[in-house]
Amino acid sequence: MTAQSSTYRPRRFRLKWRHLTFSRFMLYLLLTLLVVIAGLPLFAMVCRSLMPLDELYIYPPRLIVHRPTLRNFSDLLTSLSSSTVPFTRYIFNSLFTTVVTVLLSILVCCMGAYGLSKHHPAGSNAIFAVVLAALMFSTHVTQIPNYLVVNALGLVNTYLALIIPKIAVAYNFFLVKQFCDQLPDSILEAARIDGAKEFRVFWTIAMPLLKPAWTTLAVFSFVSNWNDYFSPLIFISSNALKTMPLALQTLSGGAGVVARAGTVGAATFLTTVPCIVVFAIMRGKVMETMSFSGIKS
Repeated sequence: MTAQSSTYRPRRFRLKWRHLTFSRFMLYLLLTLLVVIAGLPLFAMVCRSLMPLDELYIYPPRLIVHRPTLRNFSDLLTSLSSSTVPFTRYIFNSLFTTVVTVLLSILVCCMGAYGLSKHHPAGSNAIFAVVLAALMFSTHVTQIPNYLVVNALGLVNTYLALIIPKIAVAYNFFLVKQFCDQLPDSILEAARIDGAKEFRVFWTIAMPLLKPAWTTLAVFSFVSNWNDYFSPLIFISSNALKTMPLALQTLSGGAGVVARAGTVGAATFLTTVPCIVVFAIMRGKVMETMSFSGIKS
């Protein structure tokens, strides 16, 4: 059996290449080139963050670092802006506001979509029509009304100004609502017959079935909030409450003075890595979003 398997595997490998036509080869070559082109900026960002000062000013510029160093990261984490705010404070602000926003957005959108889909309250069609209408407007169109509301509530220059307006997002609600419509009512009714309360039905039955939806929501919400530059620029005036995108703009030549040009590359690297890590961890569930995995009607 071992001898057969050892002779059979190379044969299967040869058969795969035997069916490789010229058009398929060109397709693979094109996809490889697209992957290289898409990954080249990330590669350049990593190299720039590891370049020492003398390599940063070499002409013509180098793409590949020859003598990598972590000095840029140490300078970045210990450098202070003009208001003596450490860079680690910006990291904490972005991490805190993003994580809290993602968790609250998942809870609010899932509960609202579940109630609207499975309990059909009075005016549910009108509510869903308003949500659909909200999808038609750009987020920049609503910034002035958002600011007026946040200012009237006295939340300007606070963490809540970066959290509350992003909890109930129309797209997130719509995404979860479409998944809730696919939940079989028989499973929910069986849990209610067994004596489960409504919140337990939602938490132990609906939420696991909605996992592809809310994990996708978590990825989209994390990326959009982590990279959001406009909202902190409008709502935040204190340097101690600014987030990573504003700090990156400061390091790039705004109000702050940076001793090493490599610190900009290091800051860009630290800003990009969390989004890549979150997507890599939840990639499998994101791919299941359109397949409604495990849900049969």
